[in-house]
Amino acid sequence: MSKAIDNLKAAQQRAMTSRPKVGGFPYLAEVLRCAGVIRNVWNLPSCQSLYLTTDGPVIMQGVALLDGAADVPPFDQEALVSALRTDQAGLSTFPEFLNSAWQAGVVHYEVDFNERIVTYYAVNGETYAERYPPVVIG
Repeated sequence: MSKAIDNLKAAQQRAMTSRPKVGGFPYLAEVLRCAGVIRNVWNLPSCQSLYLTTDGPVIMQGVALLDGAADVPPFDQEALVSALRTDQAGLSTFPEFLNSAWQAGVVHYEVDFNERIVTYYAVNGETYAERYPPVVIG
């Protein structure tokens, strides 16, 4: 494995073992930022994730949300915000959040770890962006 992969996996493991259930994403994001992750691009429904890091780019392939052909759901900002709030409250798993985002019409999203902002994109150019709070890692 490369240094980039080793560093990313170690940071993800650190974050997953100590992040809080409520408000876990900002904690995860800060651990990744401190490990040199600059940007993360998720593609839905394939669940392919590209991490741009100071050690080089890393692609990770997760379990796809569907198999075969499917209609892309129309963008529904209200449903997306509801999915975000449910996740932020610790009431959904990450796969459940990804599925809810897909059902709300999100085809990809990007996390900018330096600016602390996540931007969600729909197929017809619709976007929704949300900042997340800074977190101090103890």
